[in-house]
Amino acid sequence: MPRMTARSPAEPHRVATPLELFFDLCFVVAVAQAGGRLVHAVAVGHPGTGVTGYLAVFFAIWWAWVNFSWFASAYDTDDPWYRLVTFVQITGVLIFAAGVPRAFDRGDWTLGVLGYVVMRLALTSQWLRVVHGAEGAERRVARRYASGIVLAQLGWIGMLFLPTGAEGARTAVFVALALCELSIPALAERGHGTSWHPHHIGERYGLFTIIVLGETIAAATVAVQEAVDEHDALDDLLPVAAGGLLLVFAAWWIYFAVPIHDYLRSKRRAFIWGYGHYLILGSAAAIGSGIEVAVEQATGKAHVTVTAAAAAVTVPTAVYLLTVWLLHSRHFKRDLAEQLPLPLAAVAVLGCTFAGEWATLAAGLVAAATVAVGVSLSRRPTPGAPVSAEVSPPM
Repeated sequence: MPRMTARSPAEPHRVATPLELFFDLCFVVAVAQAGGRLVHAVAVGHPGTGVTGYLAVFFAIWWAWVNFSWFASAYDTDDPWYRLVTFVQITGVLIFAAGVPRAFDRGDWTLGVLGYVVMRLALTSQWLRVVHGAEGAERRVARRYASGIVLAQLGWIGMLFLPTGAEGARTAVFVALALCELSIPALAERGHGTSWHPHHIGERYGLFTIIVLGETIAAATVAVQEAVDEHDALDDLLPVAAGGLLLVFAAWWIYFAVPIHDYLRSKRRAFIWGYGHYLILGSAAAIGSGIEVAVEQATGKAHVTVTAAAAAVTVPTAVYLLTVWLLHSRHFKRDLAEQLPLPLAAVAVLGCTFAGEWATLAAGLVAAATVAVGVSLSRRPTPGAPVSAEVSPPM
């Protein structure tokens, strides 16, 4: 087996590979399953159960993706063994996706945990390959990763043996194991970090954000199509469809207004930014689910009030706007005037919850106006700077 050595974090022209893009697309299946079950739970009047299940399922999806992406940034050799192990991880993703409905509807995590363990143990074999080829501190880091992942998987398997009906204990164990998973990178890289590539990491997160937003559009489109075919309610759905499109377009614009790789120059910054994307990506996917709920409510299929259906759209949108500002956009603002639009927009979007059947459209208009304000503010000349034809990036 060829040695696996770290790639240079300063490597020029480092971009996502076709295998990484394929890996991301397979994750869309799991994201779609999680979103679909969230829609069902909210539409039948069980938002608490739906949100809790969604957060748990999305954590597993997101964390497996995060671990693969950062490992690949440091060690992607793209040789046959690396590709085969990545295919095993993709197989685990599909097994996990198949188990999402059982986890949501029956609290049966057997298939979901099996898929998750397949993903994680496949990555463990990659870390063991690093151990085989590395020396010194790098070898210790790889060993810690491999050991930590294996111990966590034993915990997930053990969770399955909790007695039926012990939902409180299962929830507590799930949270504890999730915290253990999150602590593995911090403990493993104590004193010596892996050589991830800032530009590559920024691009990988951006691509996955695009895929999640694409899934949001796809889910909303299917919901509108089914509603029109079954209920011929196009007039009732136009405000939801128009508002949903505005929300997704604004979400894309706001996230990609500035490149992030220059900010990711320290391990601490990278950890906070990378971990925080659980909220960014989770809320982006949930916007699509909310639009589906709004469509079902407009056609009489959802057993929820107009306000509850509106909240299914406005709450994840507000979370997305606020977390993108907190983790991403605020680092590139010049003054208070540029800092305020996104937080204020999050509050305004929440206020749209009470706009009745026009809530989704109102939220979309707020998001579009926020983009317009951001573009306008970013074009102001910096005080004391020489006049130039160039302008700073919007938002």
